[in-house]
Amino acid sequence: MQASPVAPALKIDRLSKNFLGRTVVDDLSFSIAPGEIVGLVGLNGAGKTTTINMILGVLEPTCGSVVIDGIDLARNREAALARVNFSAVYAPLPGNLTVVQNLRVFGMIYDAPDLTARINELIEIFDLVRYRNTRCGLLSSGEQTRVSLAKALLNKPRLLLLDEPTASIDPSTADTIRNHIRDYAQRERGAVLWTSHNMYEVEAVCTRMMLLSRGRILIEGDPRTLPGEHGMASLEDLFINLSRGHDDGAKP
Repeated sequence: MQASPVAPALKIDRLSKNFLGRTVVDDLSFSIAPGEIVGLVGLNGAGKTTTINMILGVLEPTCGSVVIDGIDLARNREAALARVNFSAVYAPLPGNLTVVQNLRVFGMIYDAPDLTARINELIEIFDLVRYRNTRCGLLSSGEQTRVSLAKALLNKPRLLLLDEPTASIDPSTADTIRNHIRDYAQRERGAVLWTSHNMYEVEAVCTRMMLLSRGRILIEGDPRTLPGEHGMASLEDLFINLSRGHDDGAKP
């Protein structure tokens, strides 16, 4: 007997978003399997953050659907979003709360089981023991990023959304964060959608990438093999060539 196919952790079908007559996300369709880390890359304004905000339910799509772990977001928002979490450097945690206080508040919001044990586990994983009673507003950007990622893993999400999680932090901290996310995807079979402008990071972390331009996917595939498939020496060269060419109106 054949095993039943595993349902996608995220399925996007013909997703679009218009603002004042301008199409920001244009008929986007893709899926992410459990345990897969997918990079969503593109120039500023390509539609990456708008896509993430629609998956989070912050923005309502003009048309199309978002299905998270088999649950349609539009039909059962609460159940779908209970399976998601999010981290971005532009969305810091409340600075007047300590590390533990922040994790406890958000853990209660997500109704995370065995919350105290989960908080202690994440504080250990992200090397935050010495800061557990420190207000988040007093932490460095790298330390705040680690707390934000700990928050994002409190409920062991089936889908983890990371919008440029390593922007503006030092290379050592960024490498540590990448390792934590890889470990999480492998251990918990959580799916990850990761936006980044760092092509080294995309190549090092992502099992698949999609290059977005004007709200549409130009190309997708394995970031380690895509450059050679398109006659480019590096992923950064491919990104620049396709993004600029399409942005200027040229065919990809």
